[in-house]
Amino acid sequence: MTQNERQTLAALSTLILLQLIMLSSLYAGISPHPPAATPFFGIAPFVGGSVAIAVAAIIVKPLASKCGHSLSILAALTTLVSFGPQKYLDAQFALIWPAVILGQCAALVIFVHVVNAARQKGETDQVAKACGGLV
Repeated sequence: MTQNERQTLAALSTLILLQLIMLSSLYAGISPHPPAATPFFGIAPFVGGSVAIAVAAIIVKPLASKCGHSLSILAALTTLVSFGPQKYLDAQFALIWPAVILGQCAALVIFVHVVNAARQKGETDQVAKACGGLV
C-alpha cells in the first residue's frame, strides 16, 4: 500500500467518523448537533447514504479504479454538505469549527489524491497505447 493510498483511506475514515459522531450527537441531543431535517431531506438518511458511499470507496480501493475514484469524490462531496465552506456562516460555527476544518481537510486530501491517481492512470494508458499494449 502506498502512502497516497493510506492518506486517502485515512481521509475517508475521518469523514465517516465525523459524520457518525455528529449524527450520534443529534440522537443523544448533545449540542452542537445537526438539524433533524433540512428543507430538502432528513439528515439521518443523507448521512447514512454518505457514510455508505465512503465505506464502498474504501472497499473498492479509492485510487485503484474509476469506480474507486468516483465513489471517493462522491463521498467527499456529500460530506461537504455537512462540513463545507457554507458552515463558516453558520450561527454555531464557534462550536463546530474543528469538525468543519477537519472535514474540509479530509475532503481536500481525497480530491488531490484521486485527481493525481487519475492523471497517472491516464498517462500510463497513453504509454501503453503508444507501445502497442506491451506495457
